[in-house]
Amino acid sequence: MKAALLQMTSSDDPEANLAVMLGQMREAAANGAEFILTPEVCNCVSSSRSHQNAVLRLEHEDATLAALQDGARDLGVWLLIGSLALKTQDPDGRFANRSFLINPDGDIVARYDKIHMFDVQVTPEETYRESDGYRPGDKAVLAETPFGVVGMTICYDVRFPYLHRQLAKAGATILTVPAAFSHVTGAAHWDTLLRARAIETGCFVLAPAQTGTHPATRGQGRRTYGHSLVISPWGEILSDAGEETGISYVDLDPNAVAQARRKVPSLTHDREFDSP
Repeated sequence: MKAALLQMTSSDDPEANLAVMLGQMREAAANGAEFILTPEVCNCVSSSRSHQNAVLRLEHEDATLAALQDGARDLGVWLLIGSLALKTQDPDGRFANRSFLINPDGDIVARYDKIHMFDVQVTPEETYRESDGYRPGDKAVLAETPFGVVGMTICYDVRFPYLHRQLAKAGATILTVPAAFSHVTGAAHWDTLLRARAIETGCFVLAPAQTGTHPATRGQGRRTYGHSLVISPWGEILSDAGEETGISYVDLDPNAVAQARRKVPSLTHDREFDSP
């Protein structure tokens, strides 16, 4: 199965970002991709709450989601929308950071709301409080596809091994980790974390990423790390997109999952123990 990871520098303009994604999807499908994946918040990268309130929509009203569903159907491909920033009806007005898996009929097969919020101070100048603007999800999600069982995660989730282990023990053979990773933490931790999740679970890990400096009409612009990665179940880096926008391709052999798990069947070796 050929997968295509879209690496983007999304702005805070959903219409412009949609045009980029649809163009990349057409190119990927023309090159034989059966499974196309976009990065996190591919519809709008923004640090301005007022701007987000102006341009974001509820899921059933979102033009980006509808157009990407149409695109998947027209191209006959599976599509992981890494995530969309969406309005919710929560009383506190927080948004959802929601990933979607779309089948070749354009139907939503699964949706996942990011569980772990990126509330950190990376440097004195670089602070994030994702939970101020987004409400966390509370449910792990699996989805059946013809090429394997997909366990859906988003970005900061990668730092929480128990989520990925539970997905794998529940049947996942592919873990998706779409991201808009900080440039600082990405350079230090990105490939190590993704390789660790693959090795621990014996899963393929597919991580399409945002990259570069993101244009912002309001608020402070962001810089993300790029390096969309595909990791084998044995922990090998099969594809690294570097820091440029574009598409990276990889052929996935589902047999590699069983081979890795036969060699080191750690998913069957859990033991109960007393906490310290």
